[in-house]
Order: sequence, then C-alpha cells, then structure tokens
Amino acid sequence: MRVITGSAKGRRLKTLEGEDIRPTADKVKGAIFSSIQFDIEGRKVLDLFAGSGQLGIEALSRGAERAVFVDLSRDAVKVVNENLTHCLLSEKAYVFNGDGISYLKTAREKFDIVFLDPPYKKKLVTKALPLAAASVNEGGIIVCETGLDEELPETVGDFTAVKQKRYSKTMLTVYRQQ
Repeated sequence: MRVITGSAKGRRLKTLEGEDIRPTADKVKGAIFSSIQFDIEGRKVLDLFAGSGQLGIEALSRGAERAVFVDLSRDAVKVVNENLTHCLLSEKAYVFNGDGISYLKTAREKFDIVFLDPPYKKKLVTKALPLAAASVNEGGIIVCETGLDEELPETVGDFTAVKQKRYSKTMLTVYRQQ
C-alpha cells in the first residue's frame, strides 16, 4: 500500500494485521481521489475509522490543510502515527484514539471532507452518516466505503449521493452537499 501522489508520493504505508483489517484497495482509493481531486487543496479532512490512515494521508499528500484521524484501536492509532511520521505529515495531523460515533457526537470542529470506512457488517456507516453530515462545512463531501450488503440512503440531511460504484466486494458512495 503506497501513497498515490503528492508530497508523499510512492511512500509505503504500514497496515495492521488480522482478519478484521481491510485496507482500501488501490483501485478504490484511486476512484475516491479522482472523484474529489479538485476539492482537496487547503481543506480540513476527517478520516473516521482510520485504520492505517491511508485516506487521510493521501488527502494530506495532495494538499489538504489538516486531517483528523479517529480509530478505536490503539494499534491502529500507533500505525497512523508511524505512517504520518514516515510521510513527513505529522504536523498537519491530529490522531484521536476513541470511538468514531462518540467523536462525531462531541466534535466541535467542522470538516470539508469526511471519509467513513468502518469495519463492514457492523452498520457503523448508517449510524455515522447523519452525525458526519452535521460536522461538514458548507459545500462539503462525505465519502463512504461499505460492503455490498449495506444500503445507504440517497440523501442524508442536505447531502445527496452523487456517485455510487461497486468495486469487487466494496461499494463506494460519494455524497455532496446540495
């Protein structure tokens, strides 16, 4: 797993081991960033359920101003911090060890782009999506990565699904504020 482009282009990222770990496939990550490529520069990003932090790190590498990474796993938080250091992006990041849903309920900061990529089959996206919509600045974007069996609403708050595409066992849904 590598950073695709930007200041950290080509840097290899560490990932966690285990059956519950499902890093975003390169094809899916490429699709995500091609659909939001003109919306990243200078933006504030939230990488919820961060895992290795690859989505937030890719955004930082492409010019995002700041990224917040949230994951419940201490091991994941350790890997995110190691990846940020390796990519020379630590000063633009804040890493929080805690529950993603609880973080959204208490977050005071607003974001321009939110990545929701929780473990599949736990229905966390449907819980997080309305909370994320309330944490996004005007004109913001929410990107969801789910399993094929998880149905997401066409709209949430004033966000509408503008792109939905299947990649093997993954469904990618991009919401934009209308």
